[in-house]
Formats: sequence, structure tokens, C-alpha cells
Amino acid sequence: MLYNNLSGYLRQRYGKRLGKICIDAGFSCPNRDGKCGTGGCIYCGERGAGEHINPLKSIGEQVRSVLDSADEDEEFVAYFQNFTNTYAPISVLKERYDAALVDERIRVLAIGTRPDCIDEEIAALIASYKERVDVWVELGLQTASDETAEIINRGYGQDAFNCAMEILNRYEIPVVVHLIVGLPGENIESVKNTVEYISRFRLFGVKIHSIYVMEGTRLADMYRAGEYTPPSMAEYVDAALYIITHLHPGTVIHRLTGDCPRDMLIAPDWNRNKHEIISAIVTAMQMRGAYQGKEYKKATL
Repeated sequence: MLYNNLSGYLRQRYGKRLGKICIDAGFSCPNRDGKCGTGGCIYCGERGAGEHINPLKSIGEQVRSVLDSADEDEEFVAYFQNFTNTYAPISVLKERYDAALVDERIRVLAIGTRPDCIDEEIAALIASYKERVDVWVELGLQTASDETAEIINRGYGQDAFNCAMEILNRYEIPVVVHLIVGLPGENIESVKNTVEYISRFRLFGVKIHSIYVMEGTRLADMYRAGEYTPPSMAEYVDAALYIITHLHPGTVIHRLTGDCPRDMLIAPDWNRNKHEIISAIVTAMQMRGAYQGKEYKKATL
């Protein structure tokens, strides 16, 4: 096996591949509402990576609309996807998480959020759901560089990530970390630094995203002004291979590329074909004799 992919993990864990129900729970982000910034991350649109979700439906309706059209033996991950899904009072979080668990066919509760929106109380709430379903938390790190974090308006530094990981590990909540290749000012050395950084932690999974310039974002303004150039597909493949070969072999790779709605994609054009990108990564791994964990070395804090 070239890499430990999510599909294989799900089949091993549940005996089948699980579907995913992407949920818009109506949250915001602290770098949007003024708590630590405004406008959100420069690559993020008005829907916060939830462009394909119908925000007019309640959480229960979003889940039911998928379950009602599914086969009886299909099972699912309920994924709180866009914006920051731990950014609210505990009572609100519980109400919204509960609203998604409307059927026994929901096997996993997955919560996308930011490290600076994790604390003891939130972790205890999330951990309490392990009695009903499996859970994991997805943290949008994107890069280990605090300098790049300033450029992309992320709104938190390494200290927040370190703290969140300590709390989540203590509550034995699996963590999936999101990485983005091609952020402004970054190169392959930046990727290496980020991989070395995340190797210090106990991770359940990683999502590797290819950067894309989407209509309606500040990154689009930078691109049109000639202030930003996205990486080539070859550069992205090289970066993805570096990440994969330096990850712990047991880490589950949830994604190998990012998705942008075709009608909103400005650049790079190669990002339009997800299957072609994945095929290029797999082919490069085969040609170079690469596999997940081949170059893995545990880093220390």
C-alpha cells in the first residue's frame, strides 16, 4: 500500500466505506467577527468552504435529506465542515451536535474547527459523544509558519495549536490536521518545516490541500494584482510526496488535494481535475519507489 488512505481505514474499522454528510451549522470564525481579525482567511470565501451546502436547511434537515435517499445499509460521517464548529457557548454546541445524530446510521461525528477554539470544556463535551459514536476533530493548521499565518490572516500562532493538541490528546480525541501547499510566500522548505512540526504530535489523520484561488476572496485580489502565483501541478506533486513519505505510516491520509467549485475557480487551472491530481501523485510515488512513512522521523517538542 502506497499510503494509508481514509477509504481503507473506514473499511477496516466499519467493514464498509462510510458516506459523508457535510453540515453547515451556522457558526462563524473569530477572524471574521473581530475577535482576532476580520474577513477570514484570505483563501476562504463567504461560505467558509461550504459552497456546496444548502445553508437554508436546518442541521436535521441537512442530515435527513441524505439519509432519506440512501440505502438502508449505508452509514455515514456527520461532518461539521465550514467555519469554526466549536465557536459558540457549550449549550449551543451540544444542541447542534445532537441535531446531527438523528439516526443510528451516523457512525462518526467529525468537527472542523480552529486550535484557538478548543478548551477543556469543549473537549469534555466532544469526548462525551464517544459513548454514542466515534468522533474526531479537524484542525485547520495549514502551515507551521507564524509569519505565513499573519499573511493569510489565520489569527493564531503555534502556541494555540500546541495547547489544543495537548487538550485533545488528553481527552483521547483523534485529531485530523489540515495542511495547504502553495500559500503566499511559501515553498518546499516551508512544507518541510510544517511536516517536521506536525511530526511532534500524535495525529489520527492529515488532509493535504492544494491551494486554489477562488472568486470572491482576498487571494483572488492578490492574484489579479500580480502579488500571488499558485504552484504548478508538478510542484504540488513534489510537495505532496514529501508530506506523505515523511508522515508516520499509521497516520490516515484523508485527502490528497482540495476541491473548489468549478464555477468559482480562478487558478490554477490544473486544480479542476481532482482525479488527475491524485493519479499524478500515485504515479510519481510508484516511479520513485515512495510510500508513506519511508522517510518518517519523529520530531520532539
